[in-house]
Amino acid sequence: MAKSSLAAFADRFSSKDLSANARDMFNPKQLPIELMAGLTVALALVPEAVAFAFVAGVHPLVGLYAAFIVGLITALMGGRPGMISGATGALAVVMVSLVSTHGVEYLFATVILMGILQIFAGIFKLGKFIRLVPHPVMLGFVNGLAIVIFLAQLTQFQMPTADGGKEWMSGMPLYIMLALVLLTMAIIYFLPKATKIIPAPLAGIGLVAAVVIIFGIDVPRVGDLASIKGGLPQFHIPMVDINLETLKIILPYALILAAIGLIESLLTLNLVGEITGKRGGASQECVAQGVANTVTGFFGGMGGCAMIGQSMINVKSGGRTRLSAFSAAIFLLIFILVASPLIEQIPLAALVGVMFMVVIGTFAWHSFSIMRRIPFTDAFVIVLVTAVTVAFDLAIAVIVGVIVSALAYAWTNARRIHANTHVTPEGAKVYQIEGPLFFGSAEGFAEIFKPKDDPDLVIVDFINSRVADQSALQAIEDLATKYEAENKTLQLRHLAKDCRHLLIKAGQLVIDDEGTDPEYGVAVDYDIQTGRLGEGH
Repeated sequence: MAKSSLAAFADRFSSKDLSANARDMFNPKQLPIELMAGLTVALALVPEAVAFAFVAGVHPLVGLYAAFIVGLITALMGGRPGMISGATGALAVVMVSLVSTHGVEYLFATVILMGILQIFAGIFKLGKFIRLVPHPVMLGFVNGLAIVIFLAQLTQFQMPTADGGKEWMSGMPLYIMLALVLLTMAIIYFLPKATKIIPAPLAGIGLVAAVVIIFGIDVPRVGDLASIKGGLPQFHIPMVDINLETLKIILPYALILAAIGLIESLLTLNLVGEITGKRGGASQECVAQGVANTVTGFFGGMGGCAMIGQSMINVKSGGRTRLSAFSAAIFLLIFILVASPLIEQIPLAALVGVMFMVVIGTFAWHSFSIMRRIPFTDAFVIVLVTAVTVAFDLAIAVIVGVIVSALAYAWTNARRIHANTHVTPEGAKVYQIEGPLFFGSAEGFAEIFKPKDDPDLVIVDFINSRVADQSALQAIEDLATKYEAENKTLQLRHLAKDCRHLLIKAGQLVIDDEGTDPEYGVAVDYDIQTGRLGEGH
């Protein structure tokens, strides 16, 4: 299985695929758009990476190196061209206790193990299970993440105090900050109506930065967060003891980080796919995320995953190929190596304005209108997932949403079970079952029958039903026992192949090849008294 998965993954990098990507990336019309989209994303990555490093309790360069390495590798290997990956808050909040308790070296070891787990998830094609996430959960995820991005920007409206704390802006500093944020948003909104030569977010950042620098306006800048100057990432084997004790410490964190990273990456992959009109690539994305995190751990990075905010900036700026994501990572490295003095002068208000526009563009505003037209359960799931995403984290929100949706689906189907009955000329009573027979409907199935009142021959017809699980088998067995106690014959008809297979595995039916029905799998009569099949129907 692993071999075929790896072969399929390798096929994605065939010469035909690479040449097609190269034609798209280096198209003379698309090339400048991709590069400018990458520059815009890189500028937006800086404060995010620094902020998430602070959240995790590590040096800002640990976050910046993660953004560079994860962004670079996923740009080249990821399942969705144009998707941006880097250090994220969803992972940072999990890392806090690990770093505070055991130190940053254990974080690097955890990130390596996290990456290995993600690689295996890709090899064994576990990414396909993202299709089990219902659309209401997806809407709740998008809305919740938009709110989280919005709330994260509010910290930029705080100023340091003399005692080392922070307080909210007020008076003129607040008014200036708000004015620059609104100016950035206005540029991003109105510029595309005039020209699309320059990505609107990049123009907003550049023009507002120019206004601040030329007029010497005193507002918080990127350099106020931390210095982003550094060298090339250096190869570094985590300084931890390689033994069972270390594994016991890092494995729980690695599992949680791997799950959160893949869930956020695959949901972002689907979201970007809806915008760009492309599908697939889930397993490839899992492998790419895994390789990226494994390498990051060996180069002093905090690990990462897909970033919905930066991905939306890239897509809205025209980035559609791997070049935009690749160039974003390269520009970020250039900022770290040589351009830090210039980047540190960019006002945070400009970046906040860009992210506010991302929030507006990301939030599924149509969810308000459709909630009046969809089932109550789906509307509830949208609100629930949104709230849990904001209050806790994405992974918990998605799991809760999927569980609630599954339970609602099971309950709905459990109430569908019923039977149409009629009596044959020979005096046999036929129960034609409607609806699936599974754990949720097993009790309702049992209530349909009247063993004491029924004639000596009872036929249960499953032509419009399916036997789904062990609870269903038990329900049939219990029903057979009741009719046996009344000395009456019970026959089963029109069992589909999958239903028949379940009954054979349970030892309840012995099927011969002559009874096979090519349309329904098999049409059988099962005599509970003799334990043998009757004639096919």
